[in-house]
Amino acid sequence: MVRAFILVKTAAGTAERLLGEARTAIGVEEAHVVAGQYDLVVEAERDSVYEIMESVASGIRDLDGVTDTRSYICLE
Repeated sequence: MVRAFILVKTAAGTAERLLGEARTAIGVEEAHVVAGQYDLVVEAERDSVYEIMESVASGIRDLDGVTDTRSYICLE
């Protein structure tokens, strides 16, 4: 299994709504609203790096109100 953390920037006032939507994306294990440069931290787990990136692209980046993402693949 491949695990990743995805940092998500959202448009003003959309973080709470996007939190619920992100939690339903395929492979998402946890998601939280956070303070700082990004608005959400999403933890995902899939069988391959390709599947992680597919989840990010179609399950998170395509959500209305998402303005930027950064994905970090766990190496351990």
